[in-house]
Amino acid sequence: MIQKADTLGVFQIESRAQMSMLPRMKPREFYDLVIEVAIVRPGPIQGDMVHPYLRRREGKEKPEYPKPELRAVLEKTLGVPLFQEQAMKVAIVGAGFTAVEADQLRRAMATFKLTGGVSHFYDKLVGGMIARGYPKDFAERTFKQIEGFGSYGFPESHAASFAKIAYASCWMKHHHPDVFCAALLNAQPMGFYAPAQIVRDARNHGVEVRPVSVNDSHWDCTLEPTRGLTMAVRLGFGQVRGLANVHGAAIVAARGPGRYDSVEEVWRRAGTPRAAVERLAEADAFHCFAEDRRQGLWKVKGLGEAPLPLFAAADEREQGFSPEGHEPHVALKPMTAGRDVVEDYRSLALSLRGHPLQFLRQELDAMRIVRCADLATIRDGRNVEVAGVILVRQRPGSAKGVLFVTIEDETGVAQGILWPDRFEIYRRQVMSASMIAMRGRLQKEGEVIHIICDRISDHDAMLRSIGRMDFSVAPGRGDGASHGGGPDPRDPGFPRGRTLASPPFGTVAEQEEIVRIRSHDFH
Repeated sequence: MIQKADTLGVFQIESRAQMSMLPRMKPREFYDLVIEVAIVRPGPIQGDMVHPYLRRREGKEKPEYPKPELRAVLEKTLGVPLFQEQAMKVAIVGAGFTAVEADQLRRAMATFKLTGGVSHFYDKLVGGMIARGYPKDFAERTFKQIEGFGSYGFPESHAASFAKIAYASCWMKHHHPDVFCAALLNAQPMGFYAPAQIVRDARNHGVEVRPVSVNDSHWDCTLEPTRGLTMAVRLGFGQVRGLANVHGAAIVAARGPGRYDSVEEVWRRAGTPRAAVERLAEADAFHCFAEDRRQGLWKVKGLGEAPLPLFAAADEREQGFSPEGHEPHVALKPMTAGRDVVEDYRSLALSLRGHPLQFLRQELDAMRIVRCADLATIRDGRNVEVAGVILVRQRPGSAKGVLFVTIEDETGVAQGILWPDRFEIYRRQVMSASMIAMRGRLQKEGEVIHIICDRISDHDAMLRSIGRMDFSVAPGRGDGASHGGGPDPRDPGFPRGRTLASPPFGTVAEQEEIVRIRSHDFH
């Protein structure tokens, strides 16, 4: 699983950069994972350590050990100093540092981003290595690698601790994907991926995921028996948008070992506000007694503001008599499949019925937009166009202005790369749209597939057309992204006098129609 980058949700190795590196590294043993954790960091990337290591690991280049004492220090990382301990040993055996001076170098590596302290050791490190017979270019290259650590250089023990948790996480995902999925959902918000992607990944691994139900769900996601090898994951009330924990707990407590038989009974027995019952109806949580989302909402509209004790007692004496039983049955037209998916995303941020783009596929095919899953069968170098909802935007400081975008359609995900000049041209589309199409050259390196984007198109209008209602995607909070999820004040079309802190665009009614597929944006 790790070699194939099947690591969504796995500690430390689920990021875009890690998933791109894993198929190239192909870790075979635990120490390979230690190196993987340490090498995908800004320090090693800026210090030009990644590509030399990969070339040597793939047999395209031989490790360079000018002297035997250096081989002893660097052999396990193929001649590339990846860890702080190695940098200290190189300074001692290669440049004649004392133990105290080597520790000062370690401290300087940890504060380089603020003080530039490593540069103070240039003369002593490079000069010491040259004096001991090392080639000048090798000494300078070694110093550059050490300098590149910045504040990101890992101690080896730190990397080993991370690698152990990463391996344990992936072991759990492989052997117990049901437990892994439920635990991730209950730990949200966290990581790079939203609940919709976690659920989809679990289903791809054979896990049955069951919808929210007033008769079966608890606040957290739980496990239920099945006839298969894994248990089923039951979505919990915690997934329902706008439902308070206290009201979810009241519904579970009032249910006890029994079951509810009607919408009115849930409201009366649990004593929850009508608004809480409405949130459950919006999440289609009454399907367990044959009330679909629309019927459930209709029944909620017929409830009062609070249960009346006198009538509740009378109902109990009548052994189940309910005002609903004396109302004429109203047969409401069922929602369309697309509308149901739209409502699922609005209330739960995911849908077990399908992916939004499956309802647009015929239109996308007519535009010659390929499916994400088809990229694996298209030859390297071809120009392609794929479309999907944005899951992740990343613009790491070590990438020198390059933006990485991950999109998803009903078949899988695609990875796009925008060089700085392309990003400036298509800033508005990629930073404010929810659904985009990426057109560019397909680049394959083993199992790693990217699209080098030439053009980005905003397809939010198509997304809103599903179910004949607004279906825009509001991005989630990014980890330090300045304008990750909305309009950019620098854009010409941004209204004067409005800031990102102003009320949302559109009327209150329009905002209520928004479906929230949460993207994650990282700097």
